[in-house]
Amino acid sequence: MGLFGSNEDEKDKFIPQLIEQAKKTNATIVILEESLEGDFAAETDKIQALLLEIKEIRRVLIDDLHNTFITPIDREDIFNISNALYDMVDYALTTMDEMHILKVKSDEFIKEMITLVRRQMEELQSVMMRLSKNPRVAGEHVMEAKRLEKKVEKVYRKAIKELFEGTLDLSLLPGIFYKREVYRHISNMADKAETAANIFGMVVMKLS
Repeated sequence: MGLFGSNEDEKDKFIPQLIEQAKKTNATIVILEESLEGDFAAETDKIQALLLEIKEIRRVLIDDLHNTFITPIDREDIFNISNALYDMVDYALTTMDEMHILKVKSDEFIKEMITLVRRQMEELQSVMMRLSKNPRVAGEHVMEAKRLEKKVEKVYRKAIKELFEGTLDLSLLPGIFYKREVYRHISNMADKAETAANIFGMVVMKLS
């Protein structure tokens, strides 16, 4: 029996489950990206609906992990990748909620970071699509996802520097701290994408 199973009963179900979760995770980031100039309240409902769908995917995945003796990659890796993707959606929802509730307006830094995170998510989807048949190609997508995280952090540091630079008016401080929190949530999203990429990096090493 090969690593990914050799008959229908043992055929891998976990990579397709992760791919489905990744697609829905990417959809939430796209909604966040497109909502920056729109109606946060309406878009929040869409992300919350996707979050419910992702919770169900994870319930089935975890149940399958309990019921399956042979998995295509380590079960801990499957579980932790799923957790990282779930956390990304949670941060996307929190970002949108706080921008709406705290009346934080989008800026060039927010837009750039969210676009970079969306590209990270697309790279992770490519990792999953290539993992079984072309693990070295999957590894290249892992490295790109990690490179994009470094770009997010560079934008984040620049955003924080400019946010506090030359601030003398104390009445502006609440708004500054609110925006910093939004920056931080987006940065955390990128960190979770990197967490998934790091796990996949170890998987690729085992398969190559």
